[in-house]
Amino acid sequence: MIVSGVIVSFLLETLAKNQEEQGNRFMAIFTSVVITILAWEGNLWIDGWLDKKHPWVVSPVKRILWHLPLSLFYSAFVIYVAMLAFNKYVCELPMANKEAFMLSAVVIGVLVSIIILSIEISTQFFTNWKRSLVEVEKYKNESLQAQLQNLKDQVNPHFLFNNMSVLSSLVYKDQDKAVDFINQMSKVYRYLLDNRNSELVSLDSELIFIRSYTYLLQIRFDTNIVFEFEVEDAKRQLLLPPMALQVLIENAIKHNEVSSEQPLTIVVSARENYLEVKNNLQLRVNKESSCKTGLQNIKDRYGFFTTHPVEVIQNQNSFIVKIPLLHTS
Repeated sequence: MIVSGVIVSFLLETLAKNQEEQGNRFMAIFTSVVITILAWEGNLWIDGWLDKKHPWVVSPVKRILWHLPLSLFYSAFVIYVAMLAFNKYVCELPMANKEAFMLSAVVIGVLVSIIILSIEISTQFFTNWKRSLVEVEKYKNESLQAQLQNLKDQVNPHFLFNNMSVLSSLVYKDQDKAVDFINQMSKVYRYLLDNRNSELVSLDSELIFIRSYTYLLQIRFDTNIVFEFEVEDAKRQLLLPPMALQVLIENAIKHNEVSSEQPLTIVVSARENYLEVKNNLQLRVNKESSCKTGLQNIKDRYGFFTTHPVEVIQNQNSFIVKIPLLHTS
């Protein structure tokens, strides 16, 4: 855009040579500077606006289809209006050559703009392409760490101790239920192992896993915890990171009282393109130690797949987390 302004400056300077007044020459230079600033700053604003609407990494073709015509139209408009102002207030162009001068200034400005834009678009495209490669490698490492952390959070002595304690009591009280408990626990660990390398899973498979997981919790807490699922069949083919729903349920139990006096109700529902996990808010008096990485890990993992945020809503009576449900393409 600076080069475009310089070209227009030479045109105005040439026109100004036909005038004897030094003031006209100064106004020609001043006008060229204004054209340069307006063209440059305006195109910077267009570039910034398009970065938000159509990022290079997400939709490069759409970015080019928007960027090129918008910048060319804006540059041509600025040059044309500036030439009209120059003609009216600085140096009136000869009537015989007025249209030719105006057309030449706009055409040259647009041609130079095309060259500058081609260089700028190519530079931005390859810069963002290189950055995306770095981010992909970074994501692979972070994704692996998140998956390992999820497995570590689940396959830990505390989790195993609780389940084994429940199982040992069931063996003496109800052997049939003990067998069911073992079957459901094996399904939980099978899901963890089968999806330890998966980036996304269907909501349907996550809900099947959650049914087994909540079965273990239901046996442990009995009527002190209630689970409600409100998910339409049409939503079950949408995608989400594996074990994201499990982390939200675990957080609800970890931070809230679960007792006969204060039963905990967790409602899982699908609304539009979000999966919502809601629980009645009854925070524990003696809070467990927490490194507060559960929700942040989910947010970080979603950041690689969508720009839609993970929403956290807390009011006096409830705590709600809404996570995006993703499409296959």
